[in-house]
Amino acid sequence: MNCVLLEPHELDDANRAVLADHRARHVREVLRSGSGQTLRVGVLDGPLGIGVIESLDDRQVVLRCELEDETPSRPRVDIMLSMPRPKVLKRLWAPLASMGVGRILLTNAWKVERNYFDTHVLRSDFYRAALIEGLEQARDTRLPVVSVHKQLRVLVENELDFLLPDAVRLLADPGATARVRDVIEQGTEARVIVAVGPEGGWVADELAMLQRNRFTPVGMGPRILRTEAACIAMLSLIHDRLWI
Repeated sequence: MNCVLLEPHELDDANRAVLADHRARHVREVLRSGSGQTLRVGVLDGPLGIGVIESLDDRQVVLRCELEDETPSRPRVDIMLSMPRPKVLKRLWAPLASMGVGRILLTNAWKVERNYFDTHVLRSDFYRAALIEGLEQARDTRLPVVSVHKQLRVLVENELDFLLPDAVRLLADPGATARVRDVIEQGTEARVIVAVGPEGGWVADELAMLQRNRFTPVGMGPRILRTEAACIAMLSLIHDRLWI
């Protein structure tokens, strides 16, 4: 935990917060902090800052927070991910938030098992905690927006233009010869969305439909990657290209 994240309602009028959960244990047992010491803090979807420990004991930690004037900007990278196996998605929530994504759009595909959408891993109370864990690691406050779309064609043909009207659209495809750096202009201000398919890959009709709707296939060589590796690798390449 490189930043203690606070819910907005946890701050009183004097910007004090009382922690009595896993965050307090982390401050006491992992950071081994004491009264008068400072910690990096942030408010979810709000500013970062510094927290001064006013007091702590075996039950709670009291922080007085000094927050910056500006809120970090939302990451300009989004991911459209074919619904993976629940145990894979469970592992992915925190790393996706750590890497920096503005939106996570989970969608259906021909090779996605329909019962995957019944998992508890899609409950907001479950994934929100995992996303916050990723933000605490990355020292960010902007919680990714998560949405579930059970009809891929409807999402791509009818909804994306509204959700992400001007985004550069990338399609992760091990058969593609173009690379991320060939498609994205370095330093562009545009949003970028990358579509990552299921473990078995997109079927031919899906690939054709995505390309008709302005998704450009990009690859990283001929190796076939698991979902976790493909997501992290693609996000790394995109962020590197957008980084000024």
